Amino acid sequence: MTTLTQEQIDQFWRDGVLTVEDAVSAQELNALRGVFANWVEDSRGHEDDYGETLDGRARFDLEPGHSAESPALRRVQSPEEISDVYADVMRNARTVDFVVDLIGPAIKFHHGKVNSKLPGAATKVKFHQDFPFQPMTNDDLITALLFVDDVTLENGPLEVVPGSHKGPLYTHWHGGKFTGTVADEVVEAHQDKIVKCTGKAGSVCLMHSSLLHGSAPNLSDKPRTLYIATYYAEDAIELSENHLPSTLTHELIRGEPSGRVRCSAFDMLLPEKPDDTSFFAQQAAGEG
Repeated sequence: MTTLTQEQIDQFWRDGVLTVEDAVSAQELNALRGVFANWVEDSRGHEDDYGETLDGRARFDLEPGHSAESPALRRVQSPEEISDVYADVMRNARTVDFVVDLIGPAIKFHHGKVNSKLPGAATKVKFHQDFPFQPMTNDDLITALLFVDDVTLENGPLEVVPGSHKGPLYTHWHGGKFTGTVADEVVEAHQDKIVKCTGKAGSVCLMHSSLLHGSAPNLSDKPRTLYIATYYAEDAIELSENHLPSTLTHELIRGEPSGRVRCSAFDMLLPEKPDDTSFFAQQAAGEG
């Protein structure tokens, strides 16, 4: 039995993106908010990125300008490792059913993170595609961006280019650096096709890993927090080092092991894993 309608499934494969309401229950949403609020409160006591993930990098990523008076916690790496609430949503929310409808029946967990733009935070995500960060033998990878807050036109919504997942994989290497962003001319060529993804808290935006996307800073007085979990078809195998490794990476979330590998054709330069806390630093470094 499917959870998405055939119309929704067709829309996803046509556009590479689909927003669905009520991806989590009110109880799950409140629990996610409560845990993140505690993390923001804790961040007031830190001046630099802190915590530690599986590969030794910091877990909590602070926006430049962060302070105790004006906290700007912009990312939490692998929240599922340190929160039963996030781990449960990653495994059991309706979001998982949606992903199974699209690339199932068997799916695995790739990585998770919280991206947040607190009021006044300057965080901007330049346009990029996810697949060049995480190439696998096939491209059945879906990023599920769960809206922990209402996402509006003013608070830095996801911006996408519908249908771009069917186009080329653009290089994210510029001047000998892996910048984590496509060239300016690529964005300019698609400027008139960009769509902003908004919705009420509890909705999820399902996004194909090859879709061109980015987001603007939060210019409102409302937060914009997303819990982002990436899933992939069980018959795909990683071709480069995971940028956000965790103890839960490659966990089988639904279905049974097939013992098979499936390949799709593509050609791209391998990515470079960031030395800093997250790819925000890679994009900032690319500005030079």
